[in-house]
Amino acid sequence: MMLPIFDWILLLVILVLAWRALNDRDLFRAVIKFIALGLLIAVAWVRLRAPDVALAEAAVGSGLTGALILSALVRMRRREQPATQAPPKETR
Repeated sequence: MMLPIFDWILLLVILVLAWRALNDRDLFRAVIKFIALGLLIAVAWVRLRAPDVALAEAAVGSGLTGALILSALVRMRRREQPATQAPPKETR
């Protein structure tokens, strides 16, 4: 009785997390939600008795892809930072 309830809750959390990851304005939080989404999808694959697909999803879907997206986000912010912190121009 408890397992079907868990499956429905898992499905609902996956859908909500996917929606929130797509609609988040803060890119860092969106990436973190994307990584969590990949891990929850891996749990869903385990529930579907596909541990090989779950392992691949956890490794590639959330692990490798999440790390690459975080790396790109850090590089993007590093490039934007000097432009936003330029010293004010002096007028004479």
